[in-house]
Amino acid sequence: MRYITIALSKGRLTELSLGLREGAGIDCTELKDSSRKLILSDEKNKIRFFLAKPSDVPVYVEYGAADIGIVGKDTLLEEGRDLYEVLNLGFAKCKMCVAGPSALEGRMDEVSITRVATKYPETARKYFRHKRKESVEIIKLSGSVELAPLVGLSEVIVDVVETGRTLKENGLVVLDTIADISARMVVNRVSMKMESERIGKIIEAIRSQL
Repeated sequence: MRYITIALSKGRLTELSLGLREGAGIDCTELKDSSRKLILSDEKNKIRFFLAKPSDVPVYVEYGAADIGIVGKDTLLEEGRDLYEVLNLGFAKCKMCVAGPSALEGRMDEVSITRVATKYPETARKYFRHKRKESVEIIKLSGSVELAPLVGLSEVIVDVVETGRTLKENGLVVLDTIADISARMVVNRVSMKMESERIGKIIEAIRSQL
């Protein structure tokens, strides 16, 4: 019997999904140990895990290096990979939003947006091209995106918003919501066919806990 391989996003999603995996009968003992091993395993169930940068998880799954992945919807929107999205796990909830100065609230259709700063360039590009029918310059940032409109780098930003506190403290408001974000379970398309019974059992065991 071959291993079923699960790619996990490093950080909060791994911690938040731990209970779900254990509830599905998966032994996560090695994962909880502070080990430097890159690949961890549950020998009894022939399941192995590895931790990856969130943006890499869909890549591993699409190419079959992992059968299953747990990753945020924000990453899936940005990466646009060819995967089965099988479960909304319901945690790590936030929203992908367009935000900007409060002076723009309710006036998005009246002003011309020329530059947008974001950590999610593809998501921003699709939103402005398809929903707003606007051609804008996308500026990719890696740090605090909220800074961009404050220093004149862009008129608005596209970013994930959880509580809105950071926006409020910097005089920014949500101007539009692009998508609801939460942790998702994704499956490689070939694996879903070749290992449908085993993967199906994992999916149902996790679904029953949601």
